[in-house]
Amino acid sequence: MARLVLLAMLITLVAAMASWAQAQDDTTWAKRVDSGKEVVSTLQFYFHDVLSGRNPSAVRIAQASQANSTPNGFGSLMMVDDPLTVGPDPNSRLVGRARGMYGSAGQTDFGLVMVMCYEFLDGTYKDSSFSILSINPALNPVREMTVVGGTGLFRLARGYAIAQTYSLDPTTGDAVVGYNVTLATYI
Repeated sequence: MARLVLLAMLITLVAAMASWAQAQDDTTWAKRVDSGKEVVSTLQFYFHDVLSGRNPSAVRIAQASQANSTPNGFGSLMMVDDPLTVGPDPNSRLVGRARGMYGSAGQTDFGLVMVMCYEFLDGTYKDSSFSILSINPALNPVREMTVVGGTGLFRLARGYAIAQTYSLDPTTGDAVVGYNVTLATYI
C-alpha cells in the first residue's frame, strides 16, 4: 500500500513538473498578467529583415525617381514578410511573422514609417496579432513605436514596442532587431 501511495505521488510530481516545463517553454518569450480589468502582455522576440540572397523577406516595391533621390533613400518603400523568433539566431524557434511595409519618410534623417502586423504562430498567442503604425528612427540605438490595435487575445490592444538593432550588415542591409512589446487589452 505504501508503495502504491509513493508511486501515485511520484506520478503526480512528474506530471506537475512536465506541465511546469511546458509552461516555462511557452512563456520564455511572452508573459500575460490579468488584473481583473485589463490584461497586460509583454513579449520579447527578434525580427529578421533579410534584403539579400535568393529568398529575401523584404523587397523594394517603390522608390523615388533619380531626380528626387536623397542620400537617405527618402521615398523608398519595402514590402515585408519577416520571421519573428525567440532568439537572434535565425534558426531559433519561430513564433510569428511581421507582415506589412516600411518606407523612408525622412528627408533629413533616416526615419521609417512602419505599417506592420505582427502575427503569432506559437504558444498562448497563436492566431493573435498586433499592429504598429509609427515612425521608427532606425539609426537610433533604441526606439519606441506605437501599437494601434490587434486581433485575437490582442483585440483593442494599446501599447508600445521598444526596438533595438541586434545586428546590421551594412553591405546588404540585412538586420536582426530585438523587440520588447507591452500591450494592454480590456477584459
